[in-house]
Amino acid sequence: MDRLLHIFTVLSVGLILVILRSVRREHIRVEYSVSWLGAASLLLVLSLLPGSLSQLAGWFGLTQSSEALLFIVLFVFIAVFYRFSVVISALKDNNIALAQRVAILEFQLHRLHEENQESAAPAGS
Repeated sequence: MDRLLHIFTVLSVGLILVILRSVRREHIRVEYSVSWLGAASLLLVLSLLPGSLSQLAGWFGLTQSSEALLFIVLFVFIAVFYRFSVVISALKDNNIALAQRVAILEFQLHRLHEENQESAAPAGS
């Protein structure tokens, strides 16, 4: 179990460093990095406090604290992925609305251009 906790500690610290580096280099926006930082921080705290894992294992009815750690890791990342699915869905809806607005503006611009050509043609003849 100690080896698993050490691995999760190293992975959590590595994940935090990768996220902070990505934010610094503007590869990921700050508001999206918060979920990942929260997940990585939770995993770091749980891997550093094995007593809390034993207590959580008891609450979940699991026999080993390593099972509780894996269960929590799975739950945390499913929650993060769900949050990003919601964000992506909202972005898709906004993208569709924006494309519709651009199409309307292009139609109006084309119509104004045609009206301008029609009104300019008789005056020139």
